[in-house]
Amino acid sequence: MFESLKQNIAKHISISDNEIEDFCRLFEIKLIRRKERLLEAGHVCTFEGFVDQGLFRVYHIDANGFEQILYFAAADWWITDIDSFTNEKPSNLYIEALEDSKVYIIKKEKKEYAYEHFPKIERLFRIMTQKTHVALQQRVINILGKTADERYLDFLQKYSHHQHLSNSMIAAYLGISREFVSKIRRKLSQKK
Repeated sequence: MFESLKQNIAKHISISDNEIEDFCRLFEIKLIRRKERLLEAGHVCTFEGFVDQGLFRVYHIDANGFEQILYFAAADWWITDIDSFTNEKPSNLYIEALEDSKVYIIKKEKKEYAYEHFPKIERLFRIMTQKTHVALQQRVINILGKTADERYLDFLQKYSHHQHLSNSMIAAYLGISREFVSKIRRKLSQKK
């Protein structure tokens, strides 16, 4: 049990088998159906989740009612609203399953317990936070400095599961219209 989580942790830190077993016991397993939300805007995010199976989108709905997707989370990705989780304030985000999924959830109090009892775990989350900051920084740079075509190609490289996503979802992630995504796809297929 928790093999994928253990493998993910091992990518970042060295930890004894006993420590990793004890840490994994702090997680609960949650099965989420397609289109079910793990988090609703307006609710406080009380968890961090590790995706064992499935696919999620993490998104915001702007003042004009348009969906803006921050990221997609497939197996071996972590999901949360870090602002809501850290500051215990209502979330602006939705986390929704795009297919039947399995997630390992750790609640805030259990994460704090892990920090106190397993010092290497604090290092794990520091490393993951740094990687998240780098990814977000790159995303902002891409949005500001690349064409829509370039952003689409970057998206294809980053998200190998893109074939499960509609043009509308890809457009909401890239910040362009669904029609423009179709146009980019046609243009790329003609180049092949």
